[in-house]
Amino acid sequence: MPRDDDPKKAFDASDFELAQLNVGKIRYAKDSPEMADFIGALDHINGLAEQSDGFVWRLKDETGSAMSFSLFDAETLPNLSVWRDRESLFNYVYKTAHTDYLARRKEWFHMPSEGHMVLWWVPKGHRPGLDEAARHLEYLRENGPTPMAFTFKRAFGPDGEPVTGKPALVSA
Repeated sequence: MPRDDDPKKAFDASDFELAQLNVGKIRYAKDSPEMADFIGALDHINGLAEQSDGFVWRLKDETGSAMSFSLFDAETLPNLSVWRDRESLFNYVYKTAHTDYLARRKEWFHMPSEGHMVLWWVPKGHRPGLDEAARHLEYLRENGPTPMAFTFKRAFGPDGEPVTGKPALVSA
């Protein structure tokens, strides 16, 4: 049996979870009529995430809201969460009612001129903060996808090896 400090110890992907940061620069004030549909759907969409298979954690304040946070400037809203794996997050993003709001994002957010979403592996149980998440997004913007910061299209496993193909969608 290998010791914990033995370099030959078998790699265990279950020791890691997938962190994700998604940012969007809002077109209007949060309390404006133009943002009402988006703001009104947040509890439902966040609840859907929290009930999704593979969901681990999301950044929220003491009231359960993430709307009190911003990143880079006051108009850029972050969505920071941790998932069991890439497939779990992919299924939530593209196989639930979340897609209805994703399709409407141009109504509420400016289209990004640079990368707005980043994925990276964290040790199981670690909960990243916004500073850490911002560093990963900035790294991705400067260096492109690497094991330290990547995307769904150009992904890496917890072992640092490239992952090919789309994650498998699970039937609803």
